Amino acid sequence: MTCVAVALLAACGNAKQITARANNFKYTVEQFADLQILRYRVPGFEKLSLQQKKLVYYLTEAALQGRDILFDQNGKYNLTIRRTLEAVYTGYKGDRTSADFKAMEIYLKRVWFSNGIHHHYGSEKFVPGFAPEFFKQAILSIDKKLLSLSSGQSPEQLFDVISPVIFDPAIMPKRVNQAAGEDLIKTSACNYYDGLTQQEAEDFYNALKNPSDETPISYGLNSRLVKVNGKVEEKVWKVGGLYGAAIEKIVYWLKKAEAVAENPEQKAVIEKLVDFYNTGDLKTFDDYAILWLKDINSLIDFVNGFTESYGDPLGMKASWESLVNFKDLDATHRTEIISGNAQWFEDHSPVDKQFKKEKVKGVTAKVITAAILAGDLYPATAIGINLPNSNWIRSQHGSKSVTIGNITDAYNKAAHGSGFDEEFVVSPKELELINSYADLTDELHTDLHECLGHGSGKLLPGVDPDALKAYGSTIEEARADLFGLYYVADKKLVDLGLTPNMDAYKAEYYKYLMNGLMTQLVRIVPGNSIEEAHMRNRQLIARWVYEKGKPQNVVELIKKNGKTYVVINDYQKLRHLFGELLAEIQRIKSTGDYAAAHDLVEDYAVKVDPVLHAEILERYKKLNLAPYKGFVNPKYEPVLGSNGEIKDVKVVYDEGYTEQMLRYSKDYSTLPSWN
Repeated sequence: MTCVAVALLAACGNAKQITARANNFKYTVEQFADLQILRYRVPGFEKLSLQQKKLVYYLTEAALQGRDILFDQNGKYNLTIRRTLEAVYTGYKGDRTSADFKAMEIYLKRVWFSNGIHHHYGSEKFVPGFAPEFFKQAILSIDKKLLSLSSGQSPEQLFDVISPVIFDPAIMPKRVNQAAGEDLIKTSACNYYDGLTQQEAEDFYNALKNPSDETPISYGLNSRLVKVNGKVEEKVWKVGGLYGAAIEKIVYWLKKAEAVAENPEQKAVIEKLVDFYNTGDLKTFDDYAILWLKDINSLIDFVNGFTESYGDPLGMKASWESLVNFKDLDATHRTEIISGNAQWFEDHSPVDKQFKKEKVKGVTAKVITAAILAGDLYPATAIGINLPNSNWIRSQHGSKSVTIGNITDAYNKAAHGSGFDEEFVVSPKELELINSYADLTDELHTDLHECLGHGSGKLLPGVDPDALKAYGSTIEEARADLFGLYYVADKKLVDLGLTPNMDAYKAEYYKYLMNGLMTQLVRIVPGNSIEEAHMRNRQLIARWVYEKGKPQNVVELIKKNGKTYVVINDYQKLRHLFGELLAEIQRIKSTGDYAAAHDLVEDYAVKVDPVLHAEILERYKKLNLAPYKGFVNPKYEPVLGSNGEIKDVKVVYDEGYTEQMLRYSKDYSTLPSWN
């Protein structure tokens, strides 16, 4: 599970460049559409040993080789559309200053950012600002050798195939549809299913599951489910299978990493991951996950594979992602304190005793420095991760939690002086709380969410991990968020030296409710409902405590000078409400109560107040900010000796967004356009 950053930063409008400096590091930020592109530092890389630098380099190469997989997972036309847009962008000889060309450039940049033609967060299809006639003329005008044509296909035929997908709003309108009452597979454009209905998919996997199996594999995690000649079957992502060409490249670099592993435990992790990629066997994947959990002494760590299931409307199939990192030894002290007290937090949780873990096992937590972001963690990334996702592995073997320190630092640098808080915070009193404590309490909430929240509680015997179906991701994220919210206000954190006093938590409470009730709406298109799991989770929590606290006036939405603001009248009662909701959501999770999950999400998490929404959008627009952020990666350049051996690896920060994306498409694109 990943914790997605919720800070709302950056300028919006036409593409432009902004340069800023902090601590002698140059942050070059490009802005377009609703996006802001940042740069992050990799402090401490130069202090790694040569062996560790080689390991990071090889793992980053393995990470970048999976890029095409995510594009194809997000939609079956994505690779063809991306390659066609890139061909026009690089090969077009016409007027590159025209409105159509400039609009196509922005569209291409958005496709790069979202790894496809649908918004990375909202999931709706992009509306192109250029005309079909221009696009056709541009395709026909460039050297056809630049185009990704199938055998015997002409440029005209290529245009005829992709034009409706790009320009017709009725075709593939949502990447992931979560609307209740609809066939979520037929109405979702993601490429995890082909030719079958939601009911057929659910029936296929239900028939495979054994309710008495206490160590079930993650059914469907690494495959596309298809219907061929009336028969439903899986096409597995592995060497020699679907996505085989890219996975072979990933394996090549993993084997080079294996040769320079820091210790036998890390070497065993890489070997088992390679075994999984070669076989596609999900039992092997579980074995790999357990070995990965046990590798706690390596400085370098990584995620590489089919990981999170937010992109599947049924919450089963995993998108490909990778993160290469190393431990921030100084900052990790905070998370070690939290994970070292995991049993205390579990024992004192407000949930029913029958849903608690009697013994919390293997909870490890650290602050890391990201070295590379890839797949579903690039360009937009999480600020925290807790893995593995398998419930039985978490119960029996524990979990690893990380907070990505250098990414959080980059977000904070970009947020400085944005004017956002001044616009939406109700009074100087709350602003002072936020300015004094919010950076600290944001980090603590993320730590508690990832380190303990996702690892807390248990399923009752016989409960299907997929029982909550499409609502599972929202419920899980709400459970972890509530755990963090409940405990960030606990005196235990003061006693542990993690917060300075019993007022600090109020900064997190205020910012969370302001975001959940109001400001996250800047990410929603007028008229749309909320569908992304993390956004649903935040509104569910905020709306629930707002409604349940009305009799005691715990939280208010007030008008001041024609503007809506959040007011918290009783912070302790608010904490009690967080505890009540945590207890109920843990019950839903532990018992697999689908009906209760449905009602909770649909009643509190989905609907948008159109009047409030319009007001928030108007206020936000005046700030000239952009609600979404992403990153360009650093480059790692090996320095070769006279014998061709690597004698050093340098980290370089000189690549722009377009430059990086075009290089990645040239150097790390191995899949055919149609998979």
